[in-house]
Amino acid sequence: MVSERTWERIERQNLHRRERWRRHVRPGDRPHPEVEPGTDMLPQIKHIVVLMMENHSFDNYLGTLGRGEGFPVADDGAPDAENPDSAGTMIRARHAESTVQRDGVPCQSWSATHAQWDGGKMDGFVTSAEQAAPGADKTTAMSYWTEQDLPFYHGLARTFPLADRWFSSCLGPTFPNRRFLLAGTANGLMDDLPVNLLDRPPAGTIMEMLTRHGISWVNYRPAGSDQSEFRRFLSYRRRRTSHHLTHAGHLRQQAGYAFNRDLQFTSAIYPLGMAGYMAHVRSIERFFADADSGNLPSFCIVDPDFRSFSEENPQDIRKGESFAAEVISRVMYGRGWPDTLLIWTYDEHGGYYDHVAPPAAVPPDDVRGRSLVAHRSPLRTLLKPLFPHYVRHAEELVAGPNTYDSYGFRVPAVIVSPYARPDCVLSDVFDHTSVLKLLEEKWNLPALTRRDAAATAPLGALDLTAPPAFLTPPELPAPALEWGTW
Repeated sequence: MVSERTWERIERQNLHRRERWRRHVRPGDRPHPEVEPGTDMLPQIKHIVVLMMENHSFDNYLGTLGRGEGFPVADDGAPDAENPDSAGTMIRARHAESTVQRDGVPCQSWSATHAQWDGGKMDGFVTSAEQAAPGADKTTAMSYWTEQDLPFYHGLARTFPLADRWFSSCLGPTFPNRRFLLAGTANGLMDDLPVNLLDRPPAGTIMEMLTRHGISWVNYRPAGSDQSEFRRFLSYRRRRTSHHLTHAGHLRQQAGYAFNRDLQFTSAIYPLGMAGYMAHVRSIERFFADADSGNLPSFCIVDPDFRSFSEENPQDIRKGESFAAEVISRVMYGRGWPDTLLIWTYDEHGGYYDHVAPPAAVPPDDVRGRSLVAHRSPLRTLLKPLFPHYVRHAEELVAGPNTYDSYGFRVPAVIVSPYARPDCVLSDVFDHTSVLKLLEEKWNLPALTRRDAAATAPLGALDLTAPPAFLTPPELPAPALEWGTW
């Protein structure tokens, strides 16, 4: 049986071989140029955990929290927020009738997100929902949930430092935003189509950099607990291939076809070979065991099951909350809690309303947004006469500007650690590259792109000069659904 250490050695050899063919990219400056890269500059924190859920804005989940900048409040005590529909009728923010979301609405495609933003007017949420799903409930984009719906999340955000200016990294859907988490750039990705997922960022990913410096990392994800890691890898490859073939088969369908993306785990959004998988991808059961025993790696991403409890529509958001509550609780009550930092956040807003206009952002690189199907390319030339409806659908997904010079919408974000500052609300501008900045500052690593070079790490949430305020884990409300009971 091949050991994890052997797979890591094979992966490092593959990285070295790949770098010889990669065009030269000047790396960014290290936080401490006089210190060797890979040096631990933050020894109080030994484990950094990222729990990134799916598709909700700050106002949608925490707008009624009463902490940080939530909804403006009208005289009647209700949120004072509204958006016009296509007829000009104003649709006011409303409490969602159910924790089970509508299917297919609202929408967070590149084009829909830019329409919602509307140059900072923030007035296109309802009309984009109408366009994405004619005949569906157009008011869904203005819905929100409260503490009664999500008691654990509200308790978490009331207890630990809340970042009320954490923005997604671009005005786009899941894959581009999660790419920013991995590499500080979407590398031109604008949609979730699998045909556009075959490229690598010129400067590599943060995981490759961690591997290069011998810093442990793992991507935990739900997978069959009765399988070996190799069988899980084969299952991942089969499902990925099946998804690509299914996608190709849908080319024959007529207009009206809507592509459903399939995300298995975050680190696969840039190509991940067998060595990388075998060395660094583990089951969620392994995460619980590692958290309990204090054996978490230096850095890890914990993924939900994106088909069942990631909180994307049409899922019941209570299921995602129960998963997140279990992850966070296992970290807090595990043996490694005294030197752990966990970030709970969301990849993007899911099409749900938020009232804070995202500010301008430093473009990560000179790569413009592009689609092999929607924009000029040999593949488009081949597909357009054969499958014009598919090409039109791809064009609709990415209509709009093709730059990355603005953040996306605000998303919930809480920093959980024994060193967390009590009664802390951080209003600095953060985005997903703030995670990269945190890793770079901890291990004195060079920035991957201009975006993470300019990012702010969420270290203001911590007080590392005093005894940890939350060394004894605080008691948090139970989630609306108990993990494992549904």
